[in-house]
Amino acid sequence: MGTSQLAHLVENAKQAYGGKKYRLAATLFNQAADEYSSANDQLMAAEMKNNQSVALLQDGNPLASYEAVLGTDDVFALAGDKKRQGMAVANKAAALGDLKRKGEAIALYEGAAEILDDAGEPELRAEVMRTIAALRLSEGKFTDAVMSMQDGLMEVEKPTFWQRILRKLLFMRLWR
Repeated sequence: MGTSQLAHLVENAKQAYGGKKYRLAATLFNQAADEYSSANDQLMAAEMKNNQSVALLQDGNPLASYEAVLGTDDVFALAGDKKRQGMAVANKAAALGDLKRKGEAIALYEGAAEILDDAGEPELRAEVMRTIAALRLSEGKFTDAVMSMQDGLMEVEKPTFWQRILRKLLFMRLWR
């Protein structure tokens, strides 16, 4: 497949995803991953597998999502791409969370937060920390959830109005 055909395939996958046709998007992202792999572009193949994983998760198939993302974080780590490595670990954690393997998901999210911190990605790290908080809250671990939420909110450089209010409430709650 030529470069322009591959670009067209990726664009079609993105359009399918944007149109909430997640199963089609997953199929197209998988085809793109195979093409990039055949062209010996492992970074782009891993990127497409991550996209496929997200589409599969949106389509309600967390097991296939988990399987699609496996190993992609290692590809990014070998390339020194910490941002995409952290995102891949977070994608793996998201799939595990949907598989009701919350303990494993939290551990992976914590790893993703560290990687994203190393990558200098405070906004992405904050999002991961908020997800950890939600998982801990769903397990009934209120104090741990508050700590994770506060950690995530402190990373946001330009908080929204509601994030500023939540920061203040969390700060007041912790120091009572």
